[in-house]
Formats: sequence, C-alpha cells, structure tokens
Amino acid sequence: MKPPFSTIQYRVPYADTDRMGVVYYANYLVYFERLRTQLMEDLGLPYPELEQRGFAMPVVEAHLVYRAGARYDDRLEVRGRLAWIKRARLRVDCEVWRGDRLLAEGYTVHACIDIATGRPVRMPRELAPPPAREP
Repeated sequence: MKPPFSTIQYRVPYADTDRMGVVYYANYLVYFERLRTQLMEDLGLPYPELEQRGFAMPVVEAHLVYRAGARYDDRLEVRGRLAWIKRARLRVDCEVWRGDRLLAEGYTVHACIDIATGRPVRMPRELAPPPAREP
C-alpha cells in the first residue's frame, strides 16, 4: 500500500466469529471503520473535531473482496489510505492482513454532509486537494 497510509493492530475476539469459527463477513467493514478513524486522526482531522465543526461522512458505497478467513485470536493488521477526494466525496482503500497473508481488501466511499441539513458540502480544507495551478 502506497504511503501515506495508516495501520492498526487488532486481535480477533471470539465475539467476531461465526458458527464456523471464522470472522463473520460483516466484521471486516467494522475493521475498515476502525482503520478510517485512525486515518482521519493521522490526517489531522479526527472524527470528533469533524463533527464539532458540523460535518459528517456517511458511507455511500462499500466494496469488499475476501481472500482468506481470519479466526479467533488471530492478530490482524488493517492498513488503509485515502485514495481520492472529489468535491464532497472521498474514498478510503483498506486491506486486512494476518502476517504476510492478505485476508481481505476493499474500499468505502463517503459523502461529506452538513449535519444540520443533511446536504452534501465540500470537504473541509484539511482534506480537500489544493487547487490546480495555471502553467
């Protein structure tokens, strides 16, 4: 995964597994959320501050590809990066690893909205790409 990126470590609790003893499929999206929280902090705009300023970033799209299953007590590393920002949307790419084995990969797309109105707004300046310069 290309820098800049964030990582978190996660030890799988029994509660994350299904009857077959593997991590329940929807929990990978929870792992993506944990990573995204760290990424926002690493980018200098933690979610609490974002919300305090009147913004929210709901998920509007999620994509996930499973490669192998994680199990109870596995030590996972979740990696992610901000892939792109376009006006009022951004995409975060994520990967879930156990050692050197890729278990899952995917992305989430988020809309930036005004909490008071629920309407889309441009990204906060800390996240928005700089304007293109004229040659």
